[in-house]
Amino acid sequence: MGDTRPIAPGLFTDDAGPRLLAGRCGDCRELHFPAAETCPYCGAAATTESVGPYATLRLFTVVQNAPPGYLGPIPYGFGVVELDGTGLCVLGRLDETSIERLRPGLPMRLRIAPLFTDGDGASVLSWSFAVDA
Repeated sequence: MGDTRPIAPGLFTDDAGPRLLAGRCGDCRELHFPAAETCPYCGAAATTESVGPYATLRLFTVVQNAPPGYLGPIPYGFGVVELDGTGLCVLGRLDETSIERLRPGLPMRLRIAPLFTDGDGASVLSWSFAVDA
């Protein structure tokens, strides 16, 4: 099996279970994703903290046609999930592809999994959310 790499650095970790790397503002205390050195709300310095893995689905759709540059499987769910206990809402791919099985309020769980294989044979990892059965 080839190497693995994240789709972009600094978005997630899977060291002690899947977590997204969010920023926490030192002044207004708001969370933001992806993490950044400064708060997008007030401009103050921010630190990084891990969030997840439990979430609640808020909005969703199922994508039937690949957008430009997307190399992952089709169809795929796409939605807004709120990470439990944080108030932070993030956009993400959903593992569920049947729109009939999705609904607002559905418990979700963060996953870090291969999205596609790059030209060098490396498995490119990304985050997604699966129904938390």
